[in-house]
Amino acid sequence: MSDTLQSIPDADQTWTMVIRPQRSWFDLRLGELWQYRDLVRLFVWRDFVSVYKQTILGPLWYLIQPLLTTLIFTVVFGRIANLPTDGLPQFLFYMSGTVIWSYFSECLNKTSVTFISNANLFGKVYFPRLAVPVSILISNLVAFAIQYLLFLAFLAYFWLSGSAVQPNLWVLLTPVLLLMMAGLGLGFGIIVSSLTTRYRDLRFLVSFGVQLWMYATPVIYPVSSIPEQFRLIILANPLTPIVEAFRYAYLGGGTVNIYHLLYSFGFMVVVMLVGTLIFNRVEQTFMDTV
Repeated sequence: MSDTLQSIPDADQTWTMVIRPQRSWFDLRLGELWQYRDLVRLFVWRDFVSVYKQTILGPLWYLIQPLLTTLIFTVVFGRIANLPTDGLPQFLFYMSGTVIWSYFSECLNKTSVTFISNANLFGKVYFPRLAVPVSILISNLVAFAIQYLLFLAFLAYFWLSGSAVQPNLWVLLTPVLLLMMAGLGLGFGIIVSSLTTRYRDLRFLVSFGVQLWMYATPVIYPVSSIPEQFRLIILANPLTPIVEAFRYAYLGGGTVNIYHLLYSFGFMVVVMLVGTLIFNRVEQTFMDTV
C-alpha cells in the first residue's frame, strides 16, 4: 500500500517552472519575457498612470514639458547665445532635439534604479527581472508618441507658413532610430542599475551625468557648428548620429551618414549585450546587497 502511495505522486507531478539559485552568464532566459507579457503590460500601465497621479494637469504634462523646454532653449541658446541652427526655425530645431533626447534620457534615468526601486517587489515573488526595464521602455514610448504628435503639429504649422523645412524619406527610419535610442537607454540603464546594488553613489550621478551628456550631443547645436578639432569627439558619441538623422529626416537640415548610424547601431548592440549579461548575473544575488 505504501509503495502505491509513493509511486502516484511521482507519476502525476508536472513542473511548469524550475527556479535555480545559480545560472551561467549566458543563461538569459529571454523567452520568459514573452511568457510574462501580461505582467509587462501591467507594469506599463502602472508606470504611465503613476507619473502624474494626483496632479492637477495630469497627462498634459507630457505636452507642457517639451514645450517649456523648447521655449527656454529658444530664448537662451537661440536668442541670447545666438547659436546657429543650420538655417532652420529655432523652435523646430530645439523641439526636434528635445523630443528624441527626452525618450533616451527618461529610459536611462528610470531603468538605472530598477533594483533599488523594486527591491520589495523582487523579494516577494519571482518573475523575469528584465520585465521591469522593458516596461519602462514601452511606457516611455507612449509618452514619446504624445510629444511626437505635438512636434508634427508644429512642423505642419511651420511648413504651411512657408518656413524652410523639408521633410524627406528619411522619416521612414524613425522606428529604427527609436529602437537605437531605446537600446542605448536600456543597456546603459541596466548597467548602472546593476552597479548601484553595491555602489549607491552612482544613482546620484546619473541624472547629473545625463544632463552633461546632452551637451555632448547635438541637441542645442548642429554638428556643423563644432570646430574640426572637436568634431571627432562629438561624433564618437553614439547618440550624435541618431539626433542628427532625426532632425534631418523631419526638417531637412543637418547631416546623415550611414556609416555613423551603423556605428551607433553596433555600439547599441554591444551595450545591450554587456548590460543584459551583467544584469543577469547581479539579479541572482542582489537581494543580499540591496
